[in-house]
Amino acid sequence: MMDINNLLDFESEEPLLNPPAKKRKKVIGLDDLLTDFYKEEGNLIEKAAKCAKAKARRNNDSDEEDQDKEASLCELVDTCENKIIEIGGKEDSFLWGICVFGDQKTPSPLAIPELKSCTMFQSFTDNKLNSEFEICTDNGDTLLEGLIVNGWLSKVVLARGHVEKSVAMWTFNLMVYSSKEKLRTSACDFWCAILSSENEQVKIDWFPSYSELKLALENYGFLFNSSNMEYVHSNSARQGPAQNIRAWIKYATTSCQVRSKTAIYLTSEAEELVEVIIYLFLDRQLQGLFVLLHECMQSAISYFTDNEWESSCEKIAKSIARRIPKDVNCLRIVECILGANSRSKLFRSAVAYQILLSCFDYKAQHEEEILNLLISINVKDKNCDFFKVYVYLVLTENWLLSNQLGEAKRVLNEMWRLYLRNCSCLIASTDLRSFASKVRNKASYLLQGTITQ
Repeated sequence: MMDINNLLDFESEEPLLNPPAKKRKKVIGLDDLLTDFYKEEGNLIEKAAKCAKAKARRNNDSDEEDQDKEASLCELVDTCENKIIEIGGKEDSFLWGICVFGDQKTPSPLAIPELKSCTMFQSFTDNKLNSEFEICTDNGDTLLEGLIVNGWLSKVVLARGHVEKSVAMWTFNLMVYSSKEKLRTSACDFWCAILSSENEQVKIDWFPSYSELKLALENYGFLFNSSNMEYVHSNSARQGPAQNIRAWIKYATTSCQVRSKTAIYLTSEAEELVEVIIYLFLDRQLQGLFVLLHECMQSAISYFTDNEWESSCEKIAKSIARRIPKDVNCLRIVECILGANSRSKLFRSAVAYQILLSCFDYKAQHEEEILNLLISINVKDKNCDFFKVYVYLVLTENWLLSNQLGEAKRVLNEMWRLYLRNCSCLIASTDLRSFASKVRNKASYLLQGTITQ
């Protein structure tokens, strides 16, 4: 039987009924506390040092990894560039530009008669108003310079209806050689006003000939001899043309517009003038004057009569084709011939055709032979020079499309389409050779235009 005096199981577990045995307290001294403190402090310092070393190791590993990645990337880029160079040795773009100006020469000014002897100067000397307005008449140059800068010289001359030789030569010399911008600009304005005047009764004792214009260009350093032409680069340090070239162009433009009044230039001189303007388009230092050059070219083209232009157009085109290099500069030549009139279109077509003949060393004798040579080019050949093909394509486009082909030249149209199909369909889109994509894309675009016609 259960002894009732014994405790139950749950009662024996009750802490109140069975209090824990009292532990003996240990006395901790100050030395023990300091020892524990320094020991813990040492552990913390050691742990921090280990963390710093681990972090530095990780950073070094990361830097080495980044350097390895960068080196691998550079190596990959170099490999790709080398492969691209192997596939096509040229870039897909070339910089046009020829240095058409060499070293400038010291100009030889015209032998100008004494300005004091001219009638206009004498009239100012004898005029009583000069004393009241205190106009200096001791020096003819000083008096006329003031009049020309203020714009009064042209008004006085037009009112008198007479341009004396000394005044004409002096103003022309200022225009083409003066280093003072106001004087050369005012002198150019003077001649433009005289030439474009509606008063046909104005008498001009001396008129600048083409030889004076050409001499001025030679003094500016213009290279008339094709063998002296040099390629120009963006970092070229050549001196370039004189600042007077702007006035020279404006005068040439105006002088060509007076053909209805008088023929200033011979036909051969006008032909050379057109060539000079064409070559000026190739000098990158004259890019700011392209608007003036376009106006000058249109005036020079319009200078010829209809009968003269038919033969002169071909002469100019042949001369240009012989001198111009067969690279991107010949495309620049064609592009600069703007205009929607029939003369400009004919000139553009003639220049492109003559350059094409020159590209093939004049092996072709007529138009169909040119197209046969183009069609015979194997664009699948691994040695095919697509840059030349691109030049041929652009030149042929300007030759045929600038000169509208009628039913009489249906054969040329069909041959042109065949050439375009060869360039657009036989060149694979995966062909990475230089200018291959340019040829294919341009030919495809032109082919679409022939289909819609």
